[in-house]
Amino acid sequence: MSQNEPGFDELLAAARHSAVHLEMRDSYGVGDEAEDFENWKRTGQRDVDPASDYWAPWVDLIRRTVARGVVVRRARIISEPVTDYIRYEHAGTPVNLHAGEQVRWLPRRQASDIALPGNDCWVFDEETVLFNHFTGDGNWSEPGWEVRTEPTVARLATAAFEAVWERGIPHEKYSF
Repeated sequence: MSQNEPGFDELLAAARHSAVHLEMRDSYGVGDEAEDFENWKRTGQRDVDPASDYWAPWVDLIRRTVARGVVVRRARIISEPVTDYIRYEHAGTPVNLHAGEQVRWLPRRQASDIALPGNDCWVFDEETVLFNHFTGDGNWSEPGWEVRTEPTVARLATAAFEAVWERGIPHEKYSF
């Protein structure tokens, strides 16, 4: 990653028609949600207030993006039985939907014949891929992302997302 490489906010702001996110880990350990996750594990209660300090920046960003005509979709490949982290994510997904995202879940056993990229990623307008890099315990690694614009990479990531999306179960219909 070069210092001139755009980050997520810049890539999302430049998106003209689509921003899709493919998530493939069963657990994340990123610091900005650690406190909320620990609270959920203790209490079973998840912050689902779109106006809360935790959610408001994301909700505002996605609402502005969708208002510009950009379709924002998120597909999650998950193992079953699901991990505590996936239960936590599922409990918070109504806020993603409220913001304007579309979300689907695909049990991992149904993804065996899909060619997937090696890392979670965002794909913007089927042209630019932002790969997210994590450590083994699910925290951001250094560098935390990599931007790729080669047509073969964009085609792989786009095709993978679309295959997962096609098989995925809409959030409203997925339960465990």
